[in-house]
Amino acid sequence: MAIEIRKATAGDVAEVAEVFIASQADALPFLARLHTPQETRGFIANQVFPLSDMRLAAEAGRIVGMMALVGTHIDHLYLMPGHYRRGIGTLLLNKAKELSPQKLTLYAFAVNTRARAFYEHHGFIPIEFGDGSANEAGEPDVLYEWRSV
Repeated sequence: MAIEIRKATAGDVAEVAEVFIASQADALPFLARLHTPQETRGFIANQVFPLSDMRLAAEAGRIVGMMALVGTHIDHLYLMPGHYRRGIGTLLLNKAKELSPQKLTLYAFAVNTRARAFYEHHGFIPIEFGDGSANEAGEPDVLYEWRSV
């Protein structure tokens, strides 16, 4: 099936929150669960949606991926479990590069080797390593940057 990348609408909030919750549980099992699913739904609705340019990957009308772009920073990029390694993340990154063609930044947890390999494969370079004191999870992280050549 074809994947459509589109701008999110207010009607997408609930489905995006479910993608976020499912993806974090599947792809980030090392993270302590700091919030209930209901708190996470509120976070997506009240903070992520109003403060970011939200782009979605949809397949047959169902949201299978989400990306929140704040200026030149990719704040969140998550895919539904079972939709990895199909080019969906690449489509979302390409949309971010189109929207911010000079430079992008993002954070990844240091232990998330799969995400780190994905971003490095797409030209992101680690520029700063954090000890976890600057993120809510308290996990060491890596700040990545991509610049157009």
